[in-house]
Amino acid sequence: MKVRNQKYLNAFGAHLKELIKQKRKTAEVVAALGGIETKQVYRIINGEHSATLSILVAIAQGLEIHPKKLLDFEFDFEERSKHTTANIKGILLYLQFITD
Repeated sequence: MKVRNQKYLNAFGAHLKELIKQKRKTAEVVAALGGIETKQVYRIINGEHSATLSILVAIAQGLEIHPKKLLDFEFDFEERSKHTTANIKGILLYLQFITD
């Protein structure tokens, strides 16, 4: 599987780990309450897996929070945008070069 932004997955995993700690729960309890496999929670915490919407809802249920709280964390989206813009400029330059 191609990962588009490993830094984002890692930041989200760290945020999830902190939420679990704040709620004084374990990944096992969160998974059980959410009706998902424990390994899914650990893979997300470790930045090994990008969660689907249904998994996010299950984790939120396990944490007893609204799902939007899962996405309320700091991440430098500006850096991501600059990288994407640089890639697009490179592609455009290449296309211009091959069409000349």
